[in-house]
Amino acid sequence: MIQVLVLYPPASRFDYDYYVHKHTPMLLELWKPHGLVSVSIGKGVSGLMPGSPAKYCTSAVLTFTSLEAMQAALAAGGAQVMSDIPNYTDSQPVIQINEPLPA
Repeated sequence: MIQVLVLYPPASRFDYDYYVHKHTPMLLELWKPHGLVSVSIGKGVSGLMPGSPAKYCTSAVLTFTSLEAMQAALAAGGAQVMSDIPNYTDSQPVIQINEPLPA
């Protein structure tokens, strides 16, 4: 399994309704046939210390069956997914690929 972390720094505009109801379903439709297993979305509410702001306004964890599956998904629909970003935010996401470790 491979996890793709998509972290959105604070933005002047983030349309959560669009992100949840349009962008994410599009991503699932395009990438599930290529090994996307699940998507988990979070809305940043604060940092660890009381009153501290969240470092990211939104995060998503995309789990793929393998690195090769993730690469196939990007090749098949990456341009479409990336070109949709301006429809919901002016933030540029930070993306990191992780290999999950047992807890």
